[in-house]
Amino acid sequence: MSYYYSTVLRKTSYEAAIELATEELQKEGFGVLTQIDVKETLKKKIDVDFKPYIILGACNPHFAHKALKAEDKLGVFLPCNVVVEQHDDGTVEVSAVDPHAMMASVTNPALEQLATEVREKMQRVIQGVAAAES
Repeated sequence: MSYYYSTVLRKTSYEAAIELATEELQKEGFGVLTQIDVKETLKKKIDVDFKPYIILGACNPHFAHKALKAEDKLGVFLPCNVVVEQHDDGTVEVSAVDPHAMMASVTNPALEQLATEVREKMQRVIQGVAAAES
């Protein structure tokens, strides 16, 4: 089982891909709570050069509330992460976590349907990003 979904963009800039991913997340009811600029952080903290790489911490409040009601320690998996990274060849990859893979270690049947719904939303986010470049 893969733990993520992704698409590779060949014509879209890194900055535009971040905006596109954010827009597609919003269409599915997710807001971006955090943005971690990994390139900037690694440079600042350990003086390492790294490719453009950002982690978008996405949250759908309705799903988060349902999940936390069913399993209060589930917050260790929140928010759902979406990564936008630029590869050496200039392509940009957008990846989203697969909630089912995250939930594999949690034995709570009440979360199964919820994970399926969030999985479908994340898949649509990635499909929307891919379709926008077509």
